[in-house]
Amino acid sequence: MRKLIHLIYCSTSTRIVDRKELEQLLTVARNHNARNGITGMLLYAKGNFFQVLEGEESTVDALFDIIIRDSRHTNVTKIIREPITKRSFGEWTMGLADITPQDLGSILGDNDVFNKDASLSHLGEGRAKNYCLHSKMAAGELP
Repeated sequence: MRKLIHLIYCSTSTRIVDRKELEQLLTVARNHNARNGITGMLLYAKGNFFQVLEGEESTVDALFDIIIRDSRHTNVTKIIREPITKRSFGEWTMGLADITPQDLGSILGDNDVFNKDASLSHLGEGRAKNYCLHSKMAAGELP
């Protein structure tokens, strides 16, 4: 059996992405991920991406290598890469957590995170996991 991991990263967009472009990006990502057994969640706010990728180690690492070279991203920072026993986003080939600025304000310590010129690279493991939990709650996945 192959090793299951999750990889959480953040990056800064090279330009602001509108909702239509984001939906097109998600369509491509969902198709790719479904073919490759990858699940996860994407958060985009104020020019920043925060993403969780889950799947077999080699597949997730290969996708992350593609993301690093994608010209739409700068300041790509890996926050967490660790083994997992089960997926947190198993039903999502790539879920989009549609979180408002008010939602972000309710997460402890977020005021320094979603700034256009910051890449989230200072976001630690604990805060990254907190964003994942909050994103699932916002999507109605958790009580």
